[in-house]
Amino acid sequence: MSTASFGARWRARLSPFVPAPLTAPWRELLLGALGVGLGLLCTEWISRHALAGQALWFVAPMGASAVLVFSVPASPLAQPWSVLGGNVISALVGVACHHVLGASGPALAAAGLLAVLAMIALRCLHPPGGAVAVTAALGSPTLESLGYGYAFWPVGLNSLLMLLLALVFNRLAGRHYPHHGAAPANVHRTADPLPSRRAGFVKEDVDAALASFGEILDIDRQDLEEILVRAQQHAQQRHWGAIRCADVMARDVVCIGPEASLDDAWGLLARHKVKALPVVDTSQRLVGIVSLHDFFLGREPSALERFPRMTEARRVADIMTPKVRSARPEQALAELVGAFSDGGLHHMPVVDEARRVVGMITQSDVVAALFMRQPEQALSG
Repeated sequence: MSTASFGARWRARLSPFVPAPLTAPWRELLLGALGVGLGLLCTEWISRHALAGQALWFVAPMGASAVLVFSVPASPLAQPWSVLGGNVISALVGVACHHVLGASGPALAAAGLLAVLAMIALRCLHPPGGAVAVTAALGSPTLESLGYGYAFWPVGLNSLLMLLLALVFNRLAGRHYPHHGAAPANVHRTADPLPSRRAGFVKEDVDAALASFGEILDIDRQDLEEILVRAQQHAQQRHWGAIRCADVMARDVVCIGPEASLDDAWGLLARHKVKALPVVDTSQRLVGIVSLHDFFLGREPSALERFPRMTEARRVADIMTPKVRSARPEQALAELVGAFSDGGLHHMPVVDEARRVVGMITQSDVVAALFMRQPEQALSG
């Protein structure tokens, strides 16, 4: 065996012991550390005052719970039921094992085993719960005086306070906690999944992939599905990244001014057989967009349930949508696919640095560009 192959073999064997790179930004990592410190400080202070008459007001495993709820709040192991249920149930199991087996090695082993089984059965698996169970099984004069009340005072109180602090802290930090991974809702308010999620893998494929590991993975199924969708989108953007908006956009764009009459706007839409007109000022800068549905009253979703009727407004400025999503000529066309497929957009103005309209892209342009690009890729391959 050559030296190179021998070194490669050992590198492969040792690779599982090499720390995995952290993909989260430094801001998230530092916020997590700050949250752990603040969470423990506040929980300890409140618990000490609430349980001032008891010798035990705080349990050490709360440190591990704090790491989960503040540093990895998206983990299934860090969700409220896992934290509260896991810690309280484990404490009850630990106290029971101490009563039956005393402060012994078998009591510690039984506490850990039964606590994990109980958490799995009740779907509240929480790693610090194992430490809570062992602490209770070890026993002490204070724990023996508390009995099963130990599971609620202080374990339950500590866990509840930690959760309340995590809820406030994570919300202020812009995180979603409690975390529930879910696919974005269909903008058309139908039961169909978004267009980007109709092709390729489906929910059953994700479930089958998770089951194929044969072990518990610390990731929510919806989160895994979202990761796969985004990875697929990034791969497509890399594949189609050479196509720019300037390559496919319509350049002879039919625009209208904000002070123009609705009769003129309707005439342009009908004459050019388009569904939207960019609204521009005298310098051709984009100030809004007017589409067919803007001509009707009741544009709010709740009002669309009634039969719409024509608006009585007379100027384009009265009915246009002032907030317009736009693109840049040098922007990759693949970046807009999500807005046209999942976002429900049908048209997007293209503007230069001064926000002057230089083009228009529609769903038809995106479909045609990506379809025509495919044969070119096959030939070049």
